Amino acid sequence: MGFAMDWQEIFFSFYSENTPMRRILLRHSMQVREKALSLLNENSRIDAAFVADAVMLHDIGIGRCHAPSIFCDGAAPYIAHGILGAEMVRAYGRAHRVDLEKYARICERHTGCGLSAAEIVAQRLPLPARDFLPETPEELLVCFADKFFSKSGGMQEKSPDAVRRQLEKFGEATLARFDRMRRLFLKE
Repeated sequence: MGFAMDWQEIFFSFYSENTPMRRILLRHSMQVREKALSLLNENSRIDAAFVADAVMLHDIGIGRCHAPSIFCDGAAPYIAHGILGAEMVRAYGRAHRVDLEKYARICERHTGCGLSAAEIVAQRLPLPARDFLPETPEELLVCFADKFFSKSGGMQEKSPDAVRRQLEKFGEATLARFDRMRRLFLKE
């Protein structure tokens, strides 16, 4: 392939200016990275180097969304940040003639606990009606670790029970996916 993955090169190609939004995004991504890597002890079949890089790109699409509370002044609804990030990563890969599909999949499959086509249609979400569910161990890990940190407020880590309570409003399918990830990654 001749390409050494460098999340910083990709990240800073989209966010070159040191803005409050970029600082929030970097802090959040680093928090999620630390959490994901801390969960790896019992999960040796997971590619830790890939997770360490991919997690730093998982929210790269937020700058194209409208979320003033975290300084995002784009036009798209925030729920679309995952698929927008995937498009950005894929475009970067095409421009540099590298396959970044597995990184793009992390972006588009981490929102909530993943989203099914049926949920997108039933909730009338402004997303393409297809499954955006984490499938690989790495996709599941990044999705799970992301649930513990918000980009707003104090950005403090939440407990698993607090995360689950926040997810209750999204229904049983979301809770079932969260509970599955919890069993996979936490020793409680």
